[in-house]
Amino acid sequence: MECPFCAETIKYEAIACKHCSRDLRVARPVMLEIQQIVSELDGLQNRLDRANTRLERTRSPVRYALVRALIYVLAPVLLLVAAHIFVTITLNVTPLYLRLASVVIPLPFGLLLYAREKVGIGTFLVGVLTASLAVLGMLTVTGINDNVPILPTSWIEWREVMEYIASIALAYVTGNLLGSLIFDVLPKTMSHGGKPNPVAYRIAGILGRHVGEDQLRRRARTIQDLLRAAGPLIGIAASAGASIYAGLKGIFGW
Repeated sequence: MECPFCAETIKYEAIACKHCSRDLRVARPVMLEIQQIVSELDGLQNRLDRANTRLERTRSPVRYALVRALIYVLAPVLLLVAAHIFVTITLNVTPLYLRLASVVIPLPFGLLLYAREKVGIGTFLVGVLTASLAVLGMLTVTGINDNVPILPTSWIEWREVMEYIASIALAYVTGNLLGSLIFDVLPKTMSHGGKPNPVAYRIAGILGRHVGEDQLRRRARTIQDLLRAAGPLIGIAASAGASIYAGLKGIFGW
């Protein structure tokens, strides 16, 4: 945390600032209480945002659905189809660039869906819908331009289509998990103070019992922060890796 007098970084357990030598025994409890209040206010703000969203959905369900469909489904679909036209028809280059664009384009929409709407698990369904419409649009453009059947005619082609849909949908999920990390996990980690939870204390004790109480508390707090961020980071790595693999599998024959 920061010293309230000189704004230099100090330890949570400090009773005096090592930079300005000011006594923190009175200020420190107030600072910790302010941090707790700020954390509670953030939680209340999130609950208020969700209540406002539900209220808006109840008052104007048709308008609510149309606006969200335009932002989170139609917009990425149009961008993906436009990328398909630009890469495969206008430039007529390797489809590798299109597959990479199909991973990058859905990311900000998945992130925005979490940041604005706080949608978590449902993101995958939105991603599948977006990916299905985008791939159908790409197939339609290819069929009209090349005068070939729009829908696949063999199992291998259907498998490639399904893998492409999965790649786009997983990129959407990756963006959503990234939004969770940026707007939820990291702020809580950076603003966290006070006593770590019992699980973190237990793990810190297992890693080394013969340390002082202050060091054990700092170690437990570090472990708690790492555990809080580990889930989203693992999810981002897994979904991004799966998205890239599914998108490039057909091109490189993996």
